[in-house]
Amino acid sequence: MTTTAKAPAALFSEPIRRVPGRWIALFATAWLGIWMAQLTPIQLLLPQQIAEVMGLPIDAGKQIESGSWLEPVIAFGIISAIAGVCALIAYPLTGALSDRTTSRFGRRRPWILAGTLVFAISLALLGVQTSSLVGVGIFWSTALVGFCIVTAAITATISDQVPVNQRGFVSGWVSAPQAVGTILGLLLVSVLLLSTVVGYLVVAIVLVVLAAPFLVFLKDTPLPADQRPEFSARILLSGFWVSPRKYPDFGWTLLGRILVNLGNALGTTQLLYFVAFGLGSPNAVDDLVILSAVYVVFFTISALVVGRLSDRIGQRKIFVYISAYLQAIAALLLAFVPQYSIAIVAAAILGLGYGAFMAVDQALATQVLPDSHSRGKDLGIMNIATAVPQAVAPLLGAVIVVVAAGIATGQSATTGGFAGANVGFGALFVSSAVFAVLGGLSIMPIKSVK
Repeated sequence: MTTTAKAPAALFSEPIRRVPGRWIALFATAWLGIWMAQLTPIQLLLPQQIAEVMGLPIDAGKQIESGSWLEPVIAFGIISAIAGVCALIAYPLTGALSDRTTSRFGRRRPWILAGTLVFAISLALLGVQTSSLVGVGIFWSTALVGFCIVTAAITATISDQVPVNQRGFVSGWVSAPQAVGTILGLLLVSVLLLSTVVGYLVVAIVLVVLAAPFLVFLKDTPLPADQRPEFSARILLSGFWVSPRKYPDFGWTLLGRILVNLGNALGTTQLLYFVAFGLGSPNAVDDLVILSAVYVVFFTISALVVGRLSDRIGQRKIFVYISAYLQAIAALLLAFVPQYSIAIVAAAILGLGYGAFMAVDQALATQVLPDSHSRGKDLGIMNIATAVPQAVAPLLGAVIVVVAAGIATGQSATTGGFAGANVGFGALFVSSAVFAVLGGLSIMPIKSVK
């Protein structure tokens, strides 16, 4: 059972009844499938697929020697950036449409179903792109659109059905599956030695299987047609803009989320390349799995403990500050002490910081929405600040690595060898720390939430 009231008028009021454990368990299970399907490609499958399509050697040392090590980094960045543009449009658009959906199955459920299917089918088709980077770009973009559709709708259920004093804990169950999903996906692919094609197919199937129970059991009160908000292209386009002058707390929260997530994405989306080319690891995938496992443990503990603590003391901002600065410390460790043992420590600190941020900031975002009638659309805009930095960061990161490596070695980045790679990735992690700190500072002006 959920807390959704039977009276349609209650659709737009703040929920007051706490959601039960079964609701939270199914919610978390759905997020586990979603995060596995999104992050396993970003962390492992997509970089490997790009190298395969480009016909590059798998061995990192050979790529350094041949001067080809930057080619997959740049290609990964460009493909991710194109997908990010698609996400920029898909998030608020599908959020706005779900606010206006009058299906007898409710406002959110049809979009959760549609997004899950688009996401899963796109991943399966992405896996068979073995000869064309264009095909990889097209189907990764459609996969990310599916991700946006399902997450815009499922995130809106927090504002629809979860009371404010429970949102930190429930938001922790958005965050904890992110870390667990990452490591499970990496283990599935690496331990079972799955090919790229099979790897994509497996995460697509897992997505559908884990999202289905929440979709089936979610009680989503239908929106009566006579209560449907007015809709037109002009209204839709104007709704993409939420005035930071009129709604400053929404604006500051959005800015802080963009900056912190960009900082995190700069450090994590290039992690496989850092381990391979920056640390010169001959077993980059295995080392990445270990780093991810450490990150998962600390992320999960932090997300669940800090989310509940934030609910109990009624404070959000202080946890966002601390989490942003912990992420900066982790990035600086990687920048100035590029050793694998230090990377393990940094992974633990990053897990603590980002786990707390994801739980508390999601709760904070639901408390600064401008209008209860447009929760889906407004949270869709907020979710842009999570998905788009992950998509844009690989390209921005590639540029930072190329420029820094070239300047430091006095030659082209591709011929700078491991020295150039170390400097390039060092500059990348310093940039990550700067964005994280700025994101923490951006939360300070918020007044409506403590």
